[in-house]
Amino acid sequence: MKYFLTIAAALFTVYSFTEFDDGIQDGYTIQELRDLYSSGNHSLWPKPHLFDDAKVGFEDIGSLGKPVFPKENPYSKEKEELGKLLFFDPRLSKSGQISCANCHDPETGWSDAKRVAYGHDRQLGTRNTPTVLNIAFAKEFFWDGRAATLEEQVKAPIENPVEMNFHTRLAVKTIGKIKGYKEHFKKAYGDEKVTEERITKSIATFERTLVSPKSKFDKFIAGKKDELSDSEINGLHLFRTKANCINCHNTAYFSDQKFHNIGLTYFGRKYEDLGLYAISKKNEDVGKFKTATLREVSQTAPYMHNGLFPNIRGVLNMYNAGMPDEKGNKENPLFPKKSTLLQKLNLTDSELVDLENFLKTLHSYRYKMRPPEPVK
Repeated sequence: MKYFLTIAAALFTVYSFTEFDDGIQDGYTIQELRDLYSSGNHSLWPKPHLFDDAKVGFEDIGSLGKPVFPKENPYSKEKEELGKLLFFDPRLSKSGQISCANCHDPETGWSDAKRVAYGHDRQLGTRNTPTVLNIAFAKEFFWDGRAATLEEQVKAPIENPVEMNFHTRLAVKTIGKIKGYKEHFKKAYGDEKVTEERITKSIATFERTLVSPKSKFDKFIAGKKDELSDSEINGLHLFRTKANCINCHNTAYFSDQKFHNIGLTYFGRKYEDLGLYAISKKNEDVGKFKTATLREVSQTAPYMHNGLFPNIRGVLNMYNAGMPDEKGNKENPLFPKKSTLLQKLNLTDSELVDLENFLKTLHSYRYKMRPPEPVK
C-alpha cells in the first residue's frame, strides 16, 4: 500500500488529475467492479484516469445511440437501397472492377484486411483502410481529417487516381446509361435524374445505416452482469485507468476524434507519413492522425494508419512500452513531437491479456451482408 500511495502521489503531481480523478483508483475486487460497471449507472463507475489534455470534450465510453442523419441529407429507405446498390457497383470506377465494397468488405469487418489497400491497376495506397461500421458517429473523415462530411469522403475515392481513378462526372454518365437505375433514382429523389450529389448522398445514407448491434460490452454495462468474464472486466477497468486507453479512446464511439502523434511518423525514413500536417501545414501537426474507433477492433486488423501492426497484442505491447520516440534531426522545424499522453505503462502479461480480452468484447455478431444483384 505504501508503494501504491507513493506512485499515486507522483502521478497526481506530474499529470494534475483534478475534477475527473481523485488519484489512482485501486483495491477493487472483481465482484465490486462487476457490480459497479454493470449497474447501468455511469456515475457509480470508478473515475477514469485522465491527463489534463484529454479532459476537454471528454465523454466516457458507453453504448451507441441511433445514427444521426444530417438535415442536408435526411434518411429514406429508398435512398438507403439506392446507396447500397451504388456501394457495391464497380462501375463507379474507371476500370469497372472496383467498388466501395472492395476496400470496405462486409466479410472483413467492412475494411479490407490488408496493410494498405490495392486500387486502380493494382496500385498500392499508403494508408490502412478504416472500417465504415459506425461511420455515422464520426465527425471528420480519413486519417488526416481532410473530409468534413461523409458525402465528401464518399466522393474522394472515386476520383483518387490510386483508388477508383474516375471522376464523379464520368460516373454520373455511366450510371445514367443503366436503365435499371432510373427507377431507383425516381423512388429516392422523385425523378430519374442522376447527379454527383445524388450518388454521394445515397452512398453516404447507406453507410450511415451500418451500425454495430449491441456488443458484449454494451449488454454488460446495461445490466447483464454475467455477460463479461472476470478477465474482460479487469480489462475494462484497466482500459479506463492504468492502461490510459480512455484518454484517446473515449465516447461511445471509442474515439475522441482528435488527432495525436503516437510516434509512428517514420520521419525521414521509409513509411514516412506526416499526417495532419499535409492538410493543415502547421508544424505542430506533423505526425498526427485521427484516433481510430475501437468498436469491432478485433475484426479490423492490421492496425494503425500504415497497417504495420498485424495483431492487437503487438499494438498493446507498443503502448505498454510508451510507443517509440521519434528519430531524426531534432533541429528540423518539422521534427515530429510525440504526444505527452504516452508513457510507459508497466502492464504485466496477465494485464495485457485482460486488456486484449476486453477489446474483443467490442465486437458484435453481424450477418455477412450479401452484395445485391448488379443493376441492369
